[in-house]
Amino acid sequence: MRPALNPFLPPQVEQILSEFRLKKEQLKEVMKRMMREMDRGLRVETHQESSVKMLPTYVYSTPEGSEVGDFLALDLGGTNFRVMLVKVGEDEERVWKVETKHQMYSIPEDAMTGTAEMLFDYIAECISDFLDRHHIKHRKLPLGFTFSFPVRHEDIDKGILLNWTKGFKASGAEGNNVVGLLRDAIKRRGDFEMDVVAMVNDTVATMISCYYEDRSCEVGMIVGTGCNACYMEEMRTVELVEGEEGRMCVNTEWGAFGANGELEEFRLEYDRVVDETSLNPGQQLYEKLISGKYMGELVRLVLLKLVNEELLFNGEASDLLKTRGSFETRYVSQIESNTVCVSDCLLCETVKLRSVSLGSLVICNIQMMQVISSENVMDFILTLMLISLHSFQDRFHKVVRELTPHCDITFIQSEEGSGRGAALISAVACKMAACILTQ
Repeated sequence: MRPALNPFLPPQVEQILSEFRLKKEQLKEVMKRMMREMDRGLRVETHQESSVKMLPTYVYSTPEGSEVGDFLALDLGGTNFRVMLVKVGEDEERVWKVETKHQMYSIPEDAMTGTAEMLFDYIAECISDFLDRHHIKHRKLPLGFTFSFPVRHEDIDKGILLNWTKGFKASGAEGNNVVGLLRDAIKRRGDFEMDVVAMVNDTVATMISCYYEDRSCEVGMIVGTGCNACYMEEMRTVELVEGEEGRMCVNTEWGAFGANGELEEFRLEYDRVVDETSLNPGQQLYEKLISGKYMGELVRLVLLKLVNEELLFNGEASDLLKTRGSFETRYVSQIESNTVCVSDCLLCETVKLRSVSLGSLVICNIQMMQVISSENVMDFILTLMLISLHSFQDRFHKVVRELTPHCDITFIQSEEGSGRGAALISAVACKMAACILTQ
């Protein structure tokens, strides 16, 4: 789990790198603390205080293969916003299949950090443009909304935004029903109609998308701009929702782990600087140790320290290293593949390995909570932006096997991602609503 020490590195460099190398005992301690918060998040009396909220999603079932129709899907989770037309049905050979068409739109900075009305008016503008492009503005389609931020669901089509993450700060949204904000924006625009039937987290939608590929997939994880995981939990343990029969998908929101001080002795000086200079200091602390949004900045801070101590680049820092936020995460992978410079190559590898090690712990905990199949086989899905899938798989498997030897993981990479999943969840919701009406 820890990279081999390089005998050619100066001791000072090796000392700095060693701070990122977590021992097995440290990982087990973090894992134990996270397990406690996950358990607290599921319980009524401790949910509010838990740093891992374990949010109910009201997604009770997965697609059966009999859902049909045309659906619109929205996917908002970062600086890009996607609109999709998803056709669900049978082909000529009566095989259930899903076809998609999509358009990507960039979210302007003023929409991300302005008001909720500005943001959702822009989303409605993008929907209108998409409908015009595909000549379907006259149709009132069921719509599924992938919304990749912490939400407290009150139903499948009603969710209260708890707090923004990933650089979004639009005022007037936190504490309000996100679906209501979208419906109001569509109504204000007035040039099309939509039936918003479902809102889900991107992790949930991606899990359902992969379920379309493999019917045993019941756990979802995303490590990209942010990080999160979801899984199918027994209803009897989800105390926030009435009923004990069946199962429900739970959105862990584990990126917020650490809000109660659980990570203080594991956070390094670089982690603290990243947090203090972020848009949401004190929040999403675990995410800031792992996700792609912050990894480049972490590496920049360490490289800058090496330069300032004249351990790298002859003590001369470039403008790239001097400027906060300028060192993109993609540079980390580029440097790691360069074998010429040992110090910065090993630094990138070491920071990534810490990310993988910490990211694996939630999967270990889900397995230990015995929410997967009786065979203890976990089908695990991944949408990954940090590093290559193959590289991540190998490292991830190694950590999980060491911490939970009985846990087996099968990786399924989502081809269509969360947009398709949102449409499939909408299809299930529409079918269930139709069944209720006919009873």
